[in-house]
Amino acid sequence: MPNPLLYYGVIEKPLVTEKSTVLQDIRNQYSFRVDPSSNKSEIKKAVETLFDVKVEAVNVMNVPGKFRRALGRIGKSRDWKKAVVTLRAGDRIEIV
Repeated sequence: MPNPLLYYGVIEKPLVTEKSTVLQDIRNQYSFRVDPSSNKSEIKKAVETLFDVKVEAVNVMNVPGKFRRALGRIGKSRDWKKAVVTLRAGDRIEIV
């Protein structure tokens, strides 16, 4: 089993939204905010190592940052990468 310390930088945090909660129940899919430089194979290895589950598929998408206005000035939040991971039937991740 690989060293889990190598994969803590790949997965930043789980995404807990209404849509991701529905996907967990219906399709056994979990959403994560991941490092923008990571790829599908790195994300798959990280999830399998850190959560001790078997991953069937990984879908990634680049989410553009939103434009914000503060004190009359326009700014932009950072772009980020989102991964939707499909697990094998019977496997689950407990997200608190």
